[in-house]
Amino acid sequence: MRAPVILLFFAAGAFAAGPDSCMTCHTAMDDAATGPSALIKNDVHIAHGLSCADCHGGDRTNDDPDASMSKAKGFKGKPARSAIPKFCASCHSNPDYMRRYAPRERVDQFELYQTSVHGKRLAAGDANVATCIDCHSVHDIRAVKDSMSPVHPLHVAETCSRCHSDKQKMAAYKIPTNQFEEYRTSVHWQALSKRGDLSAPSCASCHGNHGAKPPEVESVSAVCGTCHVLFEQLYTKSVHKAVFSGEGGGGGCIVCHSNHAIHQPSTAMLTGPNAVCSGCHEAGSKPAEAATQMAGWIDGLDGALQQSEAVLTKAEKYGMEVSEAQVRLIDGREDLVKSRLNLHSMQTEDVRKPVEAGMAVAKETGKAGEDALREKDFRRLGLAVSVVLIGIAILAIRGLIRRIESNGDGGAAAAHE
Repeated sequence: MRAPVILLFFAAGAFAAGPDSCMTCHTAMDDAATGPSALIKNDVHIAHGLSCADCHGGDRTNDDPDASMSKAKGFKGKPARSAIPKFCASCHSNPDYMRRYAPRERVDQFELYQTSVHGKRLAAGDANVATCIDCHSVHDIRAVKDSMSPVHPLHVAETCSRCHSDKQKMAAYKIPTNQFEEYRTSVHWQALSKRGDLSAPSCASCHGNHGAKPPEVESVSAVCGTCHVLFEQLYTKSVHKAVFSGEGGGGGCIVCHSNHAIHQPSTAMLTGPNAVCSGCHEAGSKPAEAATQMAGWIDGLDGALQQSEAVLTKAEKYGMEVSEAQVRLIDGREDLVKSRLNLHSMQTEDVRKPVEAGMAVAKETGKAGEDALREKDFRRLGLAVSVVLIGIAILAIRGLIRRIESNGDGGAAAAHE
């Protein structure tokens, strides 16, 4: 099997390195930096041994423009914008063809695109919607994993915003244009851009890529649940599931967390002037009181764990052995996470249990830290007493030595007389 593979490799290399009238002409007449002949050097198709003629047709080996761009030679030229998805699909929807270059590449992108909002509008005659080239570029199409690709996870949101932040372009569809601006204030953007977490959600994570469409109201929690699995399970059991789902329900998770501007959650969402609960529940009502109670429990546990950690850190700085208590403190932090997680069930008992467990840990570890500090004080006192006793002993020895020396000198003088 090795011989055919080697032959194929050299054949592809020879093909790529052969004469190309397309490149010869366009290099002479294109812009040196932004023309197709310059951009195509980074194109993933060129890297796989393909050429201009594989997309545009024609005979790249013929130097005569009339002959090389002859329809008899299959020259297609520049496709109409509305024809681009089908144009790309002529290769990308062919499993046998794609296996030659990218065996793991999906071949259903065009099928998905036809189900998307973009695809449906294009089929209806709206040529302004996004097609393949709006997201992937034209002649400098890079692999998704290439950090310079416009569809790399770090760049997806910015790529979508080229259209969706354009007020003039979106006016015809009555779509807001602040999504990208809001997204850049979210915890998802922070994780992606600041911490480099490429698994953090971007536009395509929630809306899809080739089959892009807004999530339906009843499916919002399921979309969020693809990452936040435990949250979704608890939410499904809560009273909010029935209230926020279905016709006129309001949107599930986004009711409390928003959609694009998802900020770090806190107990301020439960109680206080900015509480999201107050949007539905009046102050003094049972749900509002329950929310205030749960917020108090969680804040109390958070404060107790912080206090315990501070005591242990202080003891550690003094050189005291508190590693076991510090490891135990991790259990308390996990209980804090569980209590926050269980808020999604909206059952006070579900929140109270991990809070009580966490408070027990905070009490235990706090006591361990205080005991270590007392032991430190005791050791210091013992050291001070020891130093005093040693000093007294030294003085006593010195006095004894002087007395012996004095007696020795007196005896010697008497013997001399």
